[in-house]
Amino acid sequence: MLFENFLHSQSKTNSYFCRMFKKLMFTFLGFLVVSCSQETQPKPPGELRLEYPKAAYQKFSAPCDFSFEYSNFAKIENAKNPCWYYIDYPKMKAKVFITYFPIKNDFDLHVKESEKMVYEHTIKASAIDTKSFNFPDRKVFGNFYELQGPTASNLQFFATDSTKHYLTANLYFNTRPKPDSLAPAINYIKDDLRHLIETLEWKK
Repeated sequence: MLFENFLHSQSKTNSYFCRMFKKLMFTFLGFLVVSCSQETQPKPPGELRLEYPKAAYQKFSAPCDFSFEYSNFAKIENAKNPCWYYIDYPKMKAKVFITYFPIKNDFDLHVKESEKMVYEHTIKASAIDTKSFNFPDRKVFGNFYELQGPTASNLQFFATDSTKHYLTANLYFNTRPKPDSLAPAINYIKDDLRHLIETLEWKK
């Protein structure tokens, strides 16, 4: 009888420990699932915050009527028309599209086209900051546009002497427009474009 009672109590004890063991196992497995699901995933390309080297500049003298300095972090590529170029930033997946037009009694049309290129982004842009520049000694003046928000082009400008030369620049990224993650690249290229304007010269 004592032995039977002992077996009965032992059976209850074993059953209790089995139930506890199952609970612990479920808890442990649940912890593993949550931990794995919360594991940090790598950001896709184009969304990383990157540091870029300090810019050093070199002169680009086009077989056209202008010259300027550009960053050695970029390279110049020909575009489809004569005197049109890309300033390519391969590590940033970015390009600045440069166009040049000789003015032929159509100065106002060029300005309107530049403004159209800027303000067609108002649907996505949260703000547009416009700054005018003027370098009388080089006969270079125009407007610099900085577009805030997830727009296709965050930086644009036109430069001209109003009588012979008209040059434009538009920044584009080959990635999704993510203002926060692209901010370091945008700021870097903004400094490059300002330097371009400050060194822009007409040949005639």
